[in-house]
Amino acid sequence: MHALVIDDARSMRMLMRVTLQKLGFRVSEAANGREGLERLSTHERPDVVMVDWYMPEMDGEEFVRAVRSRPDLAGLRLVVVTGETDAAQVGKVAATGADTYVSKPFTPETIRERLGAIGVGVG
Repeated sequence: MHALVIDDARSMRMLMRVTLQKLGFRVSEAANGREGLERLSTHERPDVVMVDWYMPEMDGEEFVRAVRSRPDLAGLRLVVVTGETDAAQVGKVAATGADTYVSKPFTPETIRERLGAIGVGVG
């Protein structure tokens, strides 16, 4: 399985990469949504994209909306990773078309559960 991690914080990309690798994923990375979209256009399509909500250049909301507007990316599983816990903000995440979200800080078990809930099998 292949995951694309999009986050502007190098330390968070590393944490997600290690977590996903332990679950059996190959991991690619991007530093913002624009870079993530470029990667989706020029590389192998991942099984899931883990995308930070707040980033420069193109944030998670813009990224999710851009992906959902492209027929060639239909069905791509999108997981928003956010520090938001406010119900209104969580609702906004859901309204973008993301499949689910994970709150920071997260545990490997939380990642496993959320991925399983959206039909992304984990090892």
